Amino acid sequence: MAISRKDSFTIQVLQLTDASLVLAAFLIGGTLRNAVRLWADMGIEEEKMAVMHWVLYIAVPFTPLFLERLGYYERLRNKSAGTSVWQLIRALVGIVLFIGVFAVFAKMGDARRLSLGIGLTFVFILLLIRDRLTQLWLKRRTESEATKERVIIAGSDGEMDELLADLDPEITSGWKIVEHFDLGKRDVTELFKVLKEESVSRVLFAAKNTEFQKVAEAVEACELQGVEAWIAATFIRSQIARPVFDTVGNKPMLVLRSTPELSWELLCKEIFDRAGASLIILVTLPLWIFAALGIALKSPGAPVFFSQMRAGKYGKPFRMWKFRTMVANAEDLLDQIKEEHGNHMDGPVFKLENDPRVFRFGAILRKYSIDELPQLLNVVSGDMSLVGPRPLPVYEVEAFQEFSHRRRLSVRPGITCEWQAGGRNQITNFDEWVAMDLSYIDNWSLWLDFQILCRTIPAVLLGKGAR
Repeated sequence: MAISRKDSFTIQVLQLTDASLVLAAFLIGGTLRNAVRLWADMGIEEEKMAVMHWVLYIAVPFTPLFLERLGYYERLRNKSAGTSVWQLIRALVGIVLFIGVFAVFAKMGDARRLSLGIGLTFVFILLLIRDRLTQLWLKRRTESEATKERVIIAGSDGEMDELLADLDPEITSGWKIVEHFDLGKRDVTELFKVLKEESVSRVLFAAKNTEFQKVAEAVEACELQGVEAWIAATFIRSQIARPVFDTVGNKPMLVLRSTPELSWELLCKEIFDRAGASLIILVTLPLWIFAALGIALKSPGAPVFFSQMRAGKYGKPFRMWKFRTMVANAEDLLDQIKEEHGNHMDGPVFKLENDPRVFRFGAILRKYSIDELPQLLNVVSGDMSLVGPRPLPVYEVEAFQEFSHRRRLSVRPGITCEWQAGGRNQITNFDEWVAMDLSYIDNWSLWLDFQILCRTIPAVLLGKGAR
């Protein structure tokens, strides 16, 4: 049975996790063996872990492979505990037989039976606990509307219903289908509006009998906004998106993706983001105290922190945090400031050098980007990354004149980005800003993130271009 790239990636992660748990189980078995022998007055033998290495070489890699063969990583949301127990028993019996056969033919008689028995018992317990916790986590994500993937089904009425009927509920249970978009009856310009308003992550096209030009225009709408287009149809040429084949259930799909593809690099980025942000918070705690005390003394009567709704991935709003650097009623004064001082940034984004709403201590915080530190909390919570396009206020995103500008929303926003690491607020043309963000998205790699972070550090320390 064909599986999607995402499912394949999930299985690999679970297999690595289970291999680690198998290793931990046998280490526990070796430790408890000595404790049991001591309790039974049998004495502790001088036993090197090396004598059990050959067992680990078999059990650690082959247990996940046996489990995969038995379907242990399938139907993770709906599999019963009884099915999991039976699959684990069969896999462990297979491992025991494998170890026994190897011990006989390779004349490896030094495996400690007590260590092996305790180890296998803990393998069963740990893998079953992991399986149940995984299912609980997936079910909670399925039950929560906020964590479901927001999807549009596009095509004709009959085709859309046929596609959904053929898909496994195990797959569709993780979706929130926000729209059935009939390409035959509705104009593609309406799709632009739906993608914008519903924060959609992908559109599935059931377009077997739909006019080719209509499908191409709809794909372009997805492409311009950085939304994945999954097509159960023939190849369609694209200028930006990279075409790859994937599957939904057993349905072959052509995916036109203009954002970084799910990979180990992306997983490493997320781990690095959260671990790095947590570490930076600990290291910079004195600066947090300095900023909080300074704001409280120099601008009393208002909160130390400033929060604002910003547009996150796919335009989904989230609350972003900063240290307050402006007067308490700064938001109310925005229209007046625009009228009196203008805007130093072309387009929908407002930027002003020497903004009069910034109080003196706030200007110091801005110069050295200390005011940005609370955004590390957004990184830890998963709303932001350390590196990515800067998140804009929701009202500025709604004022975008070009639909292609929305493609910068197709990845998680970041604390720093190309234009900050380089010019740091010296750019005054919004199209140029967007072009740099799109170049980052199209050429993303962990190495590029590392380079941007390295260039950001001196820019921050020298206060270069900050305002």
